[in-house]
Amino acid sequence: MDPRLKTLLVDFVEKVGLLKSDMKRKKEIDRYEARFARIEQKFSALAELISREDPELAKALRKAFETPTMSLAFRNAEHQKKQGD
Repeated sequence: MDPRLKTLLVDFVEKVGLLKSDMKRKKEIDRYEARFARIEQKFSALAELISREDPELAKALRKAFETPTMSLAFRNAEHQKKQGD
């Protein structure tokens, strides 16, 4: 898979994960819980399919979805490290 596509896919999944986290924190998730359950179900199927050909990408996607703030912090640290080189 094209590296740019991988990056965009991880970024997109991370944004969905951040939205879910924000809604939980603001106690607004209850209203959309069924929708997020369906999103998680489809995401799980996607990650499983991707893991067959690219386990590292699937791992990055799961991390971006499940712990988006950690994923974002890690990417920011990597970006800063690359700029320092």
